[in-house]
Amino acid sequence: MGVVTTNTDKYQTCIDECNKCAQACLECTTLCLNEPDVSARKKCISKLHECACICKESASFMAMEACHAADLCKLCSTICNECAQECGMFKDDHCTKCADECKKCATECQSMQ
Repeated sequence: MGVVTTNTDKYQTCIDECNKCAQACLECTTLCLNEPDVSARKKCISKLHECACICKESASFMAMEACHAADLCKLCSTICNECAQECGMFKDDHCTKCADECKKCATECQSMQ
């Protein structure tokens, strides 16, 4: 399923999940910034940003078959779990959906070990 090679096929599910999680986090960030209690969401918004960044970088490391891709995925799993916990503190639909995506990504990244 790679774009120009089949070498990364073994990572494709994780690459796709990381990209999906990054998108969910960026979308959730935008929505959180427009919530009336935005000041209560500062920690969540910060964690969403961290999560989106690590997910995008993890996908890149896997796509290039970097020697530390598994190490980065382990960190990505940790940050995704932290983000899911933060998002889980807010009961609106976008945070609930984002937390679910973060949990899926954390599980997928953990399997990279």
